[in-house]
Amino acid sequence: MRRALLRASLCLVASVLPAGAAAQGLSAFAAQKAERLLRDKHSCLGCHQLKGEGGVLAPRLDDVRTRRDAAYIAAMVSDPQHTKPGAIMPRTRMPAGERALIVRYLGGDTTKLVRTAGLASATTADGKQLYAQWCAGCHGATGNGDGPNAKALPVMPAKHADAKAMSARSDDALFDTIEAGGAIMNKHHRMPAFGGSLGTTEIRALVAYIRSLCKCQGPQWSRNGAAL
Repeated sequence: MRRALLRASLCLVASVLPAGAAAQGLSAFAAQKAERLLRDKHSCLGCHQLKGEGGVLAPRLDDVRTRRDAAYIAAMVSDPQHTKPGAIMPRTRMPAGERALIVRYLGGDTTKLVRTAGLASATTADGKQLYAQWCAGCHGATGNGDGPNAKALPVMPAKHADAKAMSARSDDALFDTIEAGGAIMNKHHRMPAFGGSLGTTEIRALVAYIRSLCKCQGPQWSRNGAAL
């Protein structure tokens, strides 16, 4: 009887854990925590899908362990730009413990986590080129909020070509949203923070390019002529 109950308990735990989580030595609680972090805190599902939810710009996370080795998964979560130059995935700032848990959940090797002290900086300060790489997938090539990923998002992306909407936002607000992500500005958390991959010069170039799309300036009170 005890053996039967034990087998039943093990089957129940296995059914709760996501595919592959048990192989990573994760408890059901740890696996669920990793999913919550991916879905509700960080911007990962802005581009990736997990259990049928999320964006369409990047590979699914459910089965990434079957397509990539453990070292590659850890490297991409740690420092995507150095691992795959030109990727649209920014480096997400997060506590080391959260990063390690997510890496284990995805099937990565936590001993291969890259310790980066600085930015994986972009190689260009060309606003148009930066916009095409980092922003157009959601906001559209011309800033009309109609990128290929737009319909997969829970909130439609901002229309950067909309002069009325953009003229209500200061350059500082645009800068902070790009640098620190949507959540910091009380917008949706699936708008990624690009400050882990782009430096100040690149973010300023993006702000200037957004202004060229909307052909507008920020509110009068925010225009003091000073650099960001």
